[in-house]
Amino acid sequence: MTSILLIARRELGAHFKNLIGYVVIAALLLLDGLMFHAYALSDGKNLSSEVLREFFYYSSGMTGAAGILLSMRLLAEETREGTIVLLYTAPVTDWQIVVGKWLSAFLFVCVFVVLSLYLPLMIVVHGSVHPGHLAAGYLGLTLVAAATTAIGTFCSSITSHQLVAGILGAVLFLLLVTMWFTARIASPPLDDLLAYSAFFDKHFQPFTKGAIHTRAIVYYTSVTFLALLGARVVLGTRRWR
Repeated sequence: MTSILLIARRELGAHFKNLIGYVVIAALLLLDGLMFHAYALSDGKNLSSEVLREFFYYSSGMTGAAGILLSMRLLAEETREGTIVLLYTAPVTDWQIVVGKWLSAFLFVCVFVVLSLYLPLMIVVHGSVHPGHLAAGYLGLTLVAAATTAIGTFCSSITSHQLVAGILGAVLFLLLVTMWFTARIASPPLDDLLAYSAFFDKHFQPFTKGAIHTRAIVYYTSVTFLALLGARVVLGTRRWR
């Protein structure tokens, strides 16, 4: 655990020192705000709960984008610069490296999630926000952040180019998002499997309405674990080349 925290602290410091991280967060917050005002607040007759539901819906996409963009450099940069050798020779396991790297990106994306809090709080000016609805929505965003940064970490482990890792992460993320559409045209029992694999359709929708389902938590936790496990396998394979 100590090694994981040391790696995470080192990487988190690099995130805060890197201007690109701030640019990504600022740009996504701007887009989040524009979508909030353009869509969630477009109809002044909407109830506060409906506006909040729309906010979480659009913010989940921004959170997913932040997760991919802020994790694509984690292992790809180390491989490209050759500093990955230093990690291989350090007294840490592949699993500790992967989890430490992922944790740093996850915490940095959580900064974006926390900063977006000002948008739903604006609803309080003209309406009311139920604390439970707000807590459930932000739990959903946190789970999305965990899963997408894990996906980005996995993609970063299989290439030495950050841009390639980002593209791979975006493609994999979009494939998971669009599984709901594929499920509609598939035959049983494949349709149920594809529907369950969909990233947002069934799993995130309850969070937008203020509900917390155990199956959704299990799903996002499983995606996070499997992606990190994949990164660990890739890292282990490269170690013995």
